[in-house]
Amino acid sequence: MSILMRCAQDWPEKSAAVIAETGEAITYSNLHARSTRVSAFLAERLQQGEVIAVFLGNRLEYFEVSFAARRAGVYYVPVSTHLTAAELDYILKDSGAKVLFTEDRYLGLCKNLSYDMRAGLEIVSVDDPAYKALATDGPIPPLPARLLGLDFAYSSGTTGRPKGVRHEMAGDKQLEKAVMTAGWVEFFDLSCESVYLSPAPLYHAAPLRFSIRCLCNGGTVVVMQKFDAEKALATIARFRVTHSQWVPTMFIRLLALQESTRRAYDLSSHKMALHAAAPCPIEIKRQMIEWWGNIVWEYYTGSERAGATTISAQEWIVRPGSVGQAKQGMLHIVDEQGRECPPGVEGLVCFEGGPRFQYHNDPGKTAEAHTSQGWATFGDIGRMDEEGYLYLTDRRSNMIISGGVNIYPQEAENVLLEHPLVHDVAVIGVPHSDFGEEVKGVVELKDPAMASEETCALLLTYCREHLSHIKCPRSIDFASGLPRTETGKLIKRLIRDEYRAKLTSTQ
Repeated sequence: MSILMRCAQDWPEKSAAVIAETGEAITYSNLHARSTRVSAFLAERLQQGEVIAVFLGNRLEYFEVSFAARRAGVYYVPVSTHLTAAELDYILKDSGAKVLFTEDRYLGLCKNLSYDMRAGLEIVSVDDPAYKALATDGPIPPLPARLLGLDFAYSSGTTGRPKGVRHEMAGDKQLEKAVMTAGWVEFFDLSCESVYLSPAPLYHAAPLRFSIRCLCNGGTVVVMQKFDAEKALATIARFRVTHSQWVPTMFIRLLALQESTRRAYDLSSHKMALHAAAPCPIEIKRQMIEWWGNIVWEYYTGSERAGATTISAQEWIVRPGSVGQAKQGMLHIVDEQGRECPPGVEGLVCFEGGPRFQYHNDPGKTAEAHTSQGWATFGDIGRMDEEGYLYLTDRRSNMIISGGVNIYPQEAENVLLEHPLVHDVAVIGVPHSDFGEEVKGVVELKDPAMASEETCALLLTYCREHLSHIKCPRSIDFASGLPRTETGKLIKRLIRDEYRAKLTSTQ
C-alpha cells in the first residue's frame, strides 16, 4: 500500500494541503483519488523513467501532479514560472519532457516555445475542464506497477545555464535512504500532527520536497501564493503552523516589520523554523533567534542530495556562522590539488558516501562535481573546525582573482549587509588592466537618497575595519535593486554580465 493511500484511509477528510490566502484545501482522500487518476493518464502516455514538467504557481494541483508523477514512475521537473519562453524551451528540450502541466495564465507564453518543442510536447492546463474531468471522474484505477518517480530539479542558473540534477530511480541505497527515510532531517520531527508552512514557490526543490515529506507523514501543508512578511505571521497564527521553512531574505523582511506588528500575532504553535538556500548574515540570524528562540534550525545541502549538514540554534550561538556538522555523508575540505585540508583551512567542500547523481546531458559538469576520490561537491568553499562544524565562505564560481590572490566575496557581502544604511549588496570582480580583476561592491541602500561619495567612503571604511583590505571592495557603485531568486540567491551572473557589457561598450 502506498504512503498516500494509507493516509487517505487513516484521515480521509483531513486537509492535506491548504492555500493560505484563500483557505482552499484538498483532503487526503481527494489527493489520493485525483493523483491516482492522473498517474493512470501518465502511465498510458509515458514509459517508466520518462519526463514531465510542472509549470504552475503555488496551487493545490501542484501536489496532485507531483504525486501522480511519483506513482507513474516518471521524472517531474519543477519549472520557475518567471522564465521566458526561451528559458522554458531550453529546460524542456534538455530534460526531454513529453508532457507539460501548466495553467491558463501561462498558455500564451507556452505558445512562444519553438515549433519543434511544441510539436513533441503535450501541454495540459489544469484549468481546462478536460483536466478537471480527468482528475475527478470515474472510478479510482489501480496504481501503475512501477518504481517511485523522482523530482528532476534544475538549478536556478545563478552562475550560468541551469543544470538538471538526475538520480537513478533504483539501485542507490543512499538515495533511497535520503528520499524515503530522510534520516538527516529527523530533527525536523514531522508527523501527522504537523502543520508545515511553505512561503516559497513550490518549483524550488526544498519547498516541494519538504511539502511532500510532510504529506507522506500525514501532516498538513499550508502554501502561500506569494510571500508577504506580515501575512506569513498571520498564517502561522490562523492555521496553528508548527513547522516552517524560510530563506534569509524572508528573515530580513520579517525583522523590518514594526515591533507592534511582530507582537500582534500568536506564534505559540510554532515549534520548528528551518532556513537554508543562501547565506544568512550573522546579525540577522541572531535577531531571529532572539525573537523566535531555539526553534530556528539551519541546514546546508543541494538539489544533488550529495550530503547535508544541520545546526540548532543552541549550537549556532556558540559557533556563529557555522552551518553545522554532517548528518548525511562524510565531510571533507580539499585544496586545489585534491588534498585534504586540516581544520581551519579553506578549501572545496565535499561529501563522501552520499547518493550518486549526474548533471543531465553534461558529463563534464558531472566530472567537475566529483574529486579523484569520488567525493561530491556542490561547488562551495569553506572550512571545518576541530569538531567538524562547517563554515561556508562562498561558491567556487564566485571567486575573484586579483593580482594572483584568490578572493571570495561572500565575506565582504556579509560585513556590508550588517551596515545600517545597506539593504542589499553584491561583491563582484570587474576587469582591471593590472590586476586582472578588481573587487567592486554594488550596493542597494535602504534610502536611495543617501547615495553619494561620502556614503561610498563610509562603507569602504566600515568594510576595512572588519576585514583584510584585500578582501574589501576597491570601489562601490549604487543600484536601485539587485537580482535575486525567490530563495534569496544572488544572481551574480547578471550583475557581472552588465559590467562586462559596460566595459565593452566603452572600448
